Amino acid sequence: MTQDPFHHLPGLRDKITPFAHSSFRDFSSEKVAAILDAEGLPPFPAYDDEDREALRADALEDHEGDLWVFAYGSLIWDPALDFAEVRMAFAPEHARRFILVDRYGGRGTEEAPGLMAALDDGDGCDGLAFRIKADMVDAETEILFRREMIGPGYHARHIRVEIDGEEATALTFIADHDSDLIDGEISRASQIECVAHGTGFLGTSLQYLESTVSHLAEFGIVDDDADDLLEATKDYIATHS
Repeated sequence: MTQDPFHHLPGLRDKITPFAHSSFRDFSSEKVAAILDAEGLPPFPAYDDEDREALRADALEDHEGDLWVFAYGSLIWDPALDFAEVRMAFAPEHARRFILVDRYGGRGTEEAPGLMAALDDGDGCDGLAFRIKADMVDAETEILFRREMIGPGYHARHIRVEIDGEEATALTFIADHDSDLIDGEISRASQIECVAHGTGFLGTSLQYLESTVSHLAEFGIVDDDADDLLEATKDYIATHS
């Protein structure tokens, strides 16, 4: 019998979007380009298929067997992956940081940039790990890379994670500080302004932060920085409305 993917975490069954219902299953640079063009926005500097596939091949070059994927942002509640198992996971020496500044139409524009999370160096990050069966790794990572590696912003890396106290290795997406999307020195004031004003075809930056905070809470994950940023943004909006 096939094991229930939520065998270890049955409480998450109704909190994670089923892959068949996710809009990210057919996400692509072509679709994004068409949306931006329709909105009269400048094009996003996306990877072409050949470059993105080269990055995926490089990331999976030495991998064999099932694949763990570590999620820390929107992948937590909407992974768009056909996974065999989900577990709570901890990534030592990393942190969830709101340092991805979107000026390309997703959740912000050049005039009003938005903000999203990236995985960076830090004291540790709680998240989820999704296990992809070996015979599905190629198909599922192709979908995953079309979403997470649509253009420069992240490095696809295998990192050490802890799952129920045992060490494992997981693929994840880490902030690329050479990308103009990443601002590792962003001030709190700038973060707040981005969250308060950023909006795009994926929705507002405020909605993204609210979803992140609410889903982390549902999964029992504590992130004081995300909580504080949301509270500070709400205070900002209340005093500037």
